Order: sequence, then structure tokens, then C-alpha cells
Amino acid sequence: MGIFASLGKKFEQLYNNSCAKMSSFRTYFVGFLCSLFDFHELQLNSFVFQFFYYIILSVLGFLALKLSVLKATTIRLADLDLFFTAVSASTVSSMSTVEMELFSNTQLVIITALMLMGGEIFTSMLRLNFVGSNFTQKIKSIESRVHDNPSNSRNFPAKVESGLVVHPQLKDEKPNSIVEDRDKSLSGEHLRNCPIKLLGHVVIRYIFVIQILGAGLIFLYVSLVPSAKEVLKNKGIQMQIFSVFTAVSTFSNCGFVPTNENMKIFKKNSGLLLFLIPQVLLGNTLFAPALRCVIWVLGKTTKRVEYGYMLNNSREIGYNYLLPSVHSFVMAIVVLVLIVFEFLFFCSMEWNSEALYGLDGNEKFVASLFQVVNLRHTGESVFDLSIVTPAVLVVFIVMMYLPARTSFFAIEGHETDVKNGDGKTKQKRLMGHDTFSPLTFLVPFVIFICMTERDKLKEDPLNFNVLSIALEVISAYANVGLSTGYHCSRQLKPDPFCKPVWYGFVGRWSAGGKLLLVIVMFLGKLRKFGK
Repeated sequence: MGIFASLGKKFEQLYNNSCAKMSSFRTYFVGFLCSLFDFHELQLNSFVFQFFYYIILSVLGFLALKLSVLKATTIRLADLDLFFTAVSASTVSSMSTVEMELFSNTQLVIITALMLMGGEIFTSMLRLNFVGSNFTQKIKSIESRVHDNPSNSRNFPAKVESGLVVHPQLKDEKPNSIVEDRDKSLSGEHLRNCPIKLLGHVVIRYIFVIQILGAGLIFLYVSLVPSAKEVLKNKGIQMQIFSVFTAVSTFSNCGFVPTNENMKIFKKNSGLLLFLIPQVLLGNTLFAPALRCVIWVLGKTTKRVEYGYMLNNSREIGYNYLLPSVHSFVMAIVVLVLIVFEFLFFCSMEWNSEALYGLDGNEKFVASLFQVVNLRHTGESVFDLSIVTPAVLVVFIVMMYLPARTSFFAIEGHETDVKNGDGKTKQKRLMGHDTFSPLTFLVPFVIFICMTERDKLKEDPLNFNVLSIALEVISAYANVGLSTGYHCSRQLKPDPFCKPVWYGFVGRWSAGGKLLLVIVMFLGKLRKFGK
């Protein structure tokens, strides 16, 4: 017994030493990252993290796709197309230059991982768990003081004390002085740090619970409904891979589907479309209201005061998707109003059109609802957009242009205003001024792409036209993925070697046009830093 007691004490001592070393390593690592970025010259924050994150993720994804096993019947895919696919999956844009059924099961798993790790909620969870609330608030305080008085930044890099970034001129200040305690009954450093860790756990469980439930429902549907099961059997797609791939893609708002036709081949499977609609909303436009509801329910069921602190101090928490109650409510109403407007407009224009031909009334209703819900950010499609009326395409372009958290009301945000030394309010922006619009990016790209594809614009104007190119560019910038595609039947000079394909319009562009769209996808993923 003495031997076991001695061993137990040694293991306990070893565990405590390991924890202490890990804590010291974390402090050192955070300090190293802070000293690595030169705040006084670049004033970079999470923009740097996300920029390099998506670049590295795309490069690793490209290498994984290139080195993975191909299908036995698949021709070797060009490196540019593989890189384009990796970028499209990492930025959850779902722009495609090759047919999805050319990818092997291994490559589909790689694309699934890229979509998961590139999703906005997943990356926000990483930032939340890595830096924490105090780290974020300290960075904001330092940046605001550096912005107001550039001389404050000369003695950077910052030091790290207890995981917090401390500017040399601020080292005498207590951490609690950075964030004013608005709820004195919950005062103390513990109740500032604990909710952040708890919120990180809530978000990561939210991500995986929704996707596991979604994949389970999809698998159950394709297993029990003969028509859906037959589609996958004929295409040689495993039901498990299809279910997980589609659930991750839908929740991440990417829009990739393992079938060449995307969701067009399932437009009569209303049950499957109804299963996917909540995943689309909960993974993007309704995530903030849903997160607040989840925290409220957890607070009522567990009686933990941290949940109440989150809801009452959402701005102090500093998580972009944890919004005040009024803002969350308004956002949910705006999302529903936009869906109703898009649905009524689409049905009024296309109910008896060629796009909805062959569907009965119920199927038209569900398919139209699925299309408009996917319109703003996901990009899964059940209709051929090349045959819808131009007015509908224009509305689609406008809706894709709207950000996920559109409210149309002047509601105070988390990071909109900061106070300067004189007490005046100044607008904080990273990539421009009030007059700096995303159109500043998009118009030149549309022009440049028209230049690279000028010969095709002359020879094939029904497929290559400015409206189609503009739709492709805005879809890539909004990370949506909707495309008009390419149709051999529309060629003015029929090409006998032209074969119908099931990839996006960009797949017919030149290498220069594809590379320009890659840049647009990256800019679109980082567009929130320009607002």
C-alpha cells in the first residue's frame, strides 16, 4: 500500500508540474504572438489571424487534395482547379470549376474538413477559446490608445501578465479597470473569465450538436426514401459520406454537395429540403438569436449565474455573435421578413416558368422556399439559375450583397465606436473610411475579368455576358456560390466538341479569370474588417 501511495503522490506531483509548465508555455506563447505583430506600425488584430488562417488552410487543403487517392475513372485534375476548390471550401464559397463526382471519398472527406474549419462560426469559436475576453478587451484598449496617441506605441512589443497583453504604459492599471463592472453583484475577475470559457464550450457544442443532428436526419431520410437512396446508389456515393458532407456544408453555409447537380436532383424530395432549411439558418443568419436563446435556456435549467452574466453583459464579453436582446430580436425579424419578401417575389415571377416545370404545388412551395433561404449565404440550388428572369437575378445579387447580420436599424454594435482622449466618438475601421464601399473592390474585378474573357464575350454572348460575370463575382465575394453555369445549347456558333458540364460558370473561364476570383473569395471572407 505504501508503494501505491508513493506512486500516487509522484503522479500527482508530475501532473501539477505539467499543468504549471503548460500554463507558463501558454503565457509565453501568447506573449510571443503579441510581440510578433508590430502593433505600432500595422495596428493588426484578428484580421491577421484570419488572413493567415485562411491562406494556410487553403494551401494545406490543396496539398491534401493533390496527394490524396483519386477515383479509378477520374482523369488527373489540374493543379489550379484543385487549388481553386481548396480555396472555395476553406472560404465556404462553393464556387466550382470541376464536377463534384470526380472527387474520391478521401477527397470528399478533405473538403468536408476544409468546410468545417473554414466556417464563420467555427473560426469565431477558435478566436473565442484562444484569446478570451480579457485578452480581447486589452487589445482593444491598447489599439484605441495607440490610435488616439501614436506615441503610446513606441515601446511595443507588449508584455504578458497572467495571459493578458499589457502595454508598458498601462502595466500599473488593474485588468478590471479596462472593462467597467456593470453588474456589481457579479464583480470579480472570476466572473469575467469564467463566462468566456463557458461560452466557448457552448459554441463548440452548438456546432457539433446541430451538425450531428443534421447528418443523422439526412442519413435517415436517404435510407428510408427510395428515390433519394436510388440517386446515391446510381452515382456510387456512400450514404454516410453524403450525409456528413451535406450537413457540414449546409451548416457552414458553403453550398457544396457531393452530386454534380447540387440539390437540383433532389428538388422533388421535399422532406430532405425541409431538413436542410433549419441548418442553413442556424449556421448563419439566425445564429446570433439562436445562441442567445440557447444561453437563456441553459441559464434557466442549470441556474448558473455565468449564463445570466453573458446575457446582461454581452458587449463586455466581446463575442461578435452574442448580441443584446433587442438587436437579436430585430435581426431575427429582418431575416424572416427578407425570406418572405424573396419567396413572394420569386414565386410571383417563376411559379409557372420553365425553372419549376414538372413540380406539383407542394413541391414548388418547398423548393422555392429552400432556394430563397439558401440565397443569401449558402448557395445550394434546386433550380437552374440561367433560365430565371433577369429581374430575379438582380434581386438575388442584392440579397447576396447583404451581410449576415443586416438589421436596417441604427442599433449600437460591439465594435462600432470607441472613445478618444477628448471623450469624442470616433469610428473605428481597419480597411477604409465611411465612403469606402465593397463596390470599390468588386467593380474593378468585374472589369478585369471582362478583360481576361473579352474574346468569349464577343464569341459566346449568351453564356458570357456582364450580368453573368457580375453574379459570379458577387456570389464569390459574398461566399455564396450561386452560379448560372454554362450551357452548350446557347452557343451562337455550336461547338460539336462541347459537352454539358455540372460545374459553375467560372469553370469555363481562363486561368487569369479563375485566379482573380480566388482573390475575390479571400476578400469576401475578410470583408467584415472593412465595415
